[in-house]
Amino acid sequence: MSLDAVLSRIDSDLPAAMDRLMELLRIPSISTDPAFADACDRAADWLVADLSSLGVKAEKRPTPGHPMVVGHLDGDGPHLLFYGHYDVQPVDPLDLWHRDPFDPQIEDTNKGQVIRGRGASDDKGQLMTFIEACRAWKAVHGSLPCKLTFFLEGEEESGSPSLVPFMKENADELRSDLALICDTGLFESKTPAIVTMLRGLLGEEITITGPDMDLHSGMYGGVAINPIRVLSRVIASLHDDAGRITIPGFYEGVPELSDELEAQWQGLAFDHATFLGDVGLSRPAGEQDRTPLEMIWSRPTCEVNGIWGGYTGDGFKTVLPAKAQAKISFRLVGDQDPLAIRENFRQLVRDMLPEDCEVSFAGHGASKASMTQTDAPSFDAARKALSDEWQVPAAYVGCGGSIPIAGFFQNILETTPMLVGFGKDDDAIHSPNEKYDVESFHKGIRSWARILAALT
Repeated sequence: MSLDAVLSRIDSDLPAAMDRLMELLRIPSISTDPAFADACDRAADWLVADLSSLGVKAEKRPTPGHPMVVGHLDGDGPHLLFYGHYDVQPVDPLDLWHRDPFDPQIEDTNKGQVIRGRGASDDKGQLMTFIEACRAWKAVHGSLPCKLTFFLEGEEESGSPSLVPFMKENADELRSDLALICDTGLFESKTPAIVTMLRGLLGEEITITGPDMDLHSGMYGGVAINPIRVLSRVIASLHDDAGRITIPGFYEGVPELSDELEAQWQGLAFDHATFLGDVGLSRPAGEQDRTPLEMIWSRPTCEVNGIWGGYTGDGFKTVLPAKAQAKISFRLVGDQDPLAIRENFRQLVRDMLPEDCEVSFAGHGASKASMTQTDAPSFDAARKALSDEWQVPAAYVGCGGSIPIAGFFQNILETTPMLVGFGKDDDAIHSPNEKYDVESFHKGIRSWARILAALT
């Protein structure tokens, strides 16, 4: 089948594709707020109708939360599944938006035209790049060069509570040769990338309790144990002077980079000085024998996300607090076992407790890292397709964040995930004034068309 004709169709149809995206962006599908449940339902209905117009057998499937959209399109060649999510983050603080977040518009900036509105980049704009590529293929050739399953979620921004049960109940229907995920971005906003490493995530909240009540520091200071002091000592012990994490067994399952991948990452010439300088910092603070890209993509972390105790209001109150609390998260890589790390962390804290102190724990999620082997021919084919479109050599990269769906495809459906996205670093996802570059939308559609051709 001719790819050039499909690319030409994408170019000529871009204004109409932008109009369709604007329609979807106008639906305030905020999944975390029950007040927007009807809007989430409308977004699912919109996608069902749009997919149906392409000849896809699409349905809105109920869940205990927001519905899934599942669609099937028969065709020759490999069976590909495409995943995206139609829900968006809340818009607060609203007063920082330059316009109504659900009244999207095309804006001219000093870097080119952008699509401004909530969900433009995360994930409606990205989701629609794939659907528009399929639309162009169908318009030119009357059919797709593969068998396709669409799997669109409405709860990604609220923790995906319905996702795993739905995938398990419908595993036979959803299983495919390859799962395509469009929820990532370009490296440093210019290099097309396939994400092959995603870090897992473990959250722990600890509460250290000492006296029965807050105490007067003049009467009890020095003689009574202070839970904040105990907590501070625990936190300070979690890293050594070289930035390594000291929890027993923490590095079990952490792999070293292959020579090939390490060389490719070095070739990206990551400017860590600018990366840190943009947020007012200058020196990498992690493991001192690792490069900054390794720290972000392929090394595990332990970070304190919040700490509190005692009096924190205006003025001064001289008390010894009855308890002190902290939230600590771990980003995990390779084959690290989050449950083993949880128990080892908790035992470390217990072993450091002095007499008269007790500790309680609350877990907040425990997901393993996800790694994708790139030796399959499909990955080289997709990488070349991206390079041809962007005229920049595409790279295999890691991701500092966590995208659990990739691991679910591997573990539940036994399907290899391929993560390709076109977001840019300044898209302000989850923040006011979110945007998606028109270039990202246009070249994203063309990229998926090239990938479809390359995989079939």
